[in-house]
Amino acid sequence: MRLVVPRRCAAASILLALAIGCRVDRTPDTASGVSWALAQRRADLLSDLRYELRLSIPDSVSERIEGRLSVRFRLSDTGDPLVVDFAEPRESVLAVRVGPNLTDFEIVNDHIVIPAAAFQIGDNSVEIDFLAGDASLNRNREFLYSLFVPDRARFAMPCFDQPDLKARFRLTLDVPPAWQAVANASLASHRIEDGRAVFSFAETEPISTYLFSFVAGEFDAISAERGGRVMHMYHRETDSLKVARNIEAIFDLHGAALDWLESYTGIDYPFEKFDFVLIPSFQYGGMEHPGAILYRASRLLLDESATQNDMLGRASLIAHETAHMWFGDLVTMEWFDDVWMKEVFANFMAAEIVNPSFPELDHELRFLIAHYPAAYEVDRTPGANPIRQELSNLREAGTLYGAIIYEKAPIVMKQLEGLVGEEVLRDGLREYLATWAFANASWSDLIRVLDSSTELDLAAWSRTWVEEPGRPTVVASPTLDEAGALASIRLDQSDAWGRGRLWNQRLSVMLAYGDSVRLLPVHLEGPSARLRNAAGTPPDFILANGRGLGYGHFELDSASLDYLLQNAPSLPNALTRGIVWLSLWEAMLEGQVAPARIVDLAVTALQSEPDELLTARILAYLQVAYWRFLTDGERRGRTEQIEEVLLSLAREASASSLKAAYFNAYRSVALSGSAVARLREIWREEAEIPGLILSESDYTQIALELAVRGVEDWEQVLEEQEGRIDNPDRRERFAFVRPALSADPDIRDRFFEGLKDVENREHEPWVLEALRYLHHPLRASASEKYILPSLELLEEIQETGDIFFPKRWLDATLAGHSSQSAAAVVRRFLEEHPDYPPRLKAKILQSADALFRAAKLLGTVS
Repeated sequence: MRLVVPRRCAAASILLALAIGCRVDRTPDTASGVSWALAQRRADLLSDLRYELRLSIPDSVSERIEGRLSVRFRLSDTGDPLVVDFAEPRESVLAVRVGPNLTDFEIVNDHIVIPAAAFQIGDNSVEIDFLAGDASLNRNREFLYSLFVPDRARFAMPCFDQPDLKARFRLTLDVPPAWQAVANASLASHRIEDGRAVFSFAETEPISTYLFSFVAGEFDAISAERGGRVMHMYHRETDSLKVARNIEAIFDLHGAALDWLESYTGIDYPFEKFDFVLIPSFQYGGMEHPGAILYRASRLLLDESATQNDMLGRASLIAHETAHMWFGDLVTMEWFDDVWMKEVFANFMAAEIVNPSFPELDHELRFLIAHYPAAYEVDRTPGANPIRQELSNLREAGTLYGAIIYEKAPIVMKQLEGLVGEEVLRDGLREYLATWAFANASWSDLIRVLDSSTELDLAAWSRTWVEEPGRPTVVASPTLDEAGALASIRLDQSDAWGRGRLWNQRLSVMLAYGDSVRLLPVHLEGPSARLRNAAGTPPDFILANGRGLGYGHFELDSASLDYLLQNAPSLPNALTRGIVWLSLWEAMLEGQVAPARIVDLAVTALQSEPDELLTARILAYLQVAYWRFLTDGERRGRTEQIEEVLLSLAREASASSLKAAYFNAYRSVALSGSAVARLREIWREEAEIPGLILSESDYTQIALELAVRGVEDWEQVLEEQEGRIDNPDRRERFAFVRPALSADPDIRDRFFEGLKDVENREHEPWVLEALRYLHHPLRASASEKYILPSLELLEEIQETGDIFFPKRWLDATLAGHSSQSAAAVVRRFLEEHPDYPPRLKAKILQSADALFRAAKLLGTVS
């Protein structure tokens, strides 16, 4: 845990030292990035920040963007040079003025350093003429958008790039005449000057630099009103029917999310306007800039073949980004070690917000499926990280993001709600938001608020769940008496990492008897607990996590495991089936169940599973096990049966979303000659799945799958499909990915070599799609040679890419591999780099965990 000296104490110490004549080192920390020491010192000195920024965006992406930044602020001390962050070379800084006067400055690493003598205590202003950096401006021929999270505002413009120096921003954009422009604040004026469009925006509320945002380019705008609030959606979709089909739902979901959050928090929407922009191939699902949320267009504009998961995903994404307006934007963490706070509340609130929009769903099952598998994928690995992580420099802030923040943290928050009660948590959050509105707060601030309303030691609870990685292993062991009756059940928890840690949680142990169950509550806080009230007839099976609210690796006893492998599909309750599938998958990964048995069970279960959420989860398990954990012989022996079952289910399903889910799985696993031929017929529109309307994106995916399978005319298929794509953004993406599908290994080699150039990695979703096909299991032996150079690029990927890119780069590289030789490449890389950056090493261990397990399991089988 970081030891933080309160700022008022730090300032008092400096004044005291000056008063008694001691020499105080006033040299600021100008290391690359933004260090905690620099950020803390600037937060002591600076207040009342206001930026005015003007950018002139030329017609050509090859020309530099010219900018002028004026920043006004109050200064409490003039002993330090002023350090302004700007990660561009010296020649990009054209002039620096303090007040009206040009002043000397130095460029030190990522900073403009201005002498202390240029300033006075009180009000000051600095004006900088500069050439903007492109790294975080995402420039395309017809549009650009800023993306400054977590510390990338300094890559585009001079600023104080830390979350606790909130400021008001006033922006002017000078752009090509046909362009639109959107920013955090409302448009103050729009005029034409010298054949250029000039957009001037009103001043924002106080926000952090990572939340400052603007978009400019050729976009269409749609307006709607919900609850008396006018919203605008900007997009580049050329399919007017797709827009019309989705638009009402998109505005409805935003309106419902705003209403729910205003009611829950007791605070009206805190910003001046509410607009959002749909970006083609956006790096993330969304980004919560106040007044100008950015979304990946495909996540909101769904195809007619959208699955239930697609629709749920859209609703959750909208709720998540809208929740950030309060949690993250209104109240922001002081430092990015608490970045998880804004994400946990956004996800936790989103789970509640979407419930009324999907009344037919089992929302406890949905929470289980949405969070536990992804959290376990990280927490079971040697690279697991705590929810709250130490951070000494913002340049490493991007490495904090991942499934632990997004998926484990909401589980932990639900546990906290269970400990303190729904009303205590809600009232505590209301006080937290009201107290630190338009300011910054930390996790300890919230814990203090909640601690005042409960007798529980929340600080101790937080240390285990929030500040330490990993999960417990929990084993339920039944004891039978001499007559064969159940005498008691003992729960034992252990630390898989051998550190002797204990996790404090409340569980409900399930004893199942046919169609009835007993739920026995137990508080597991020590090494073990015994349930003596379990006595009676031996149950069919025991689930230590009977309600799905506990967190850990819950090992099944041998009798329960055998029973569930035979009877899981026929269990009467959907949530119980979901918990069982989670447990069986964990058992497979631990080597307790053969992967082939999981595949066979999934095929059986799909033919009777009535719940669409659980169907999607079983399909996901089926596809991963099919490609990654089966031997070639096991896969070949099951291919035709699996294809037949999935095709039959796609044809017979009553809901179009289910048809789409089954067909997508069929497309993924198709290997037999007859299945590949059928895919080709569907792609040529000579055959169909009755009741399933395929979109341009569906036909594109089929074409890519045909190509990676090496069909005879693969090149013609890709050529024809590229010609079918009307939307220029999607066509450009297809052209980028296409070389990765080539049957010619030399073309694939040249494509991969091209990825070593940072400019060729600019469109990260394109790169990831190409890598997934480059490393497709059918190409695994040929693509193994790319693993080592991909690992060697990782540090550069982290420096130049956006926050999720390093982990996704690793996932896309390793997901198609299962061999012992591929696993050996990764292990050897780690052994040969003992001093590798710890957070990146953890990412490698997380992404490689399934590869290591698959190689071990397949080695055992062979």
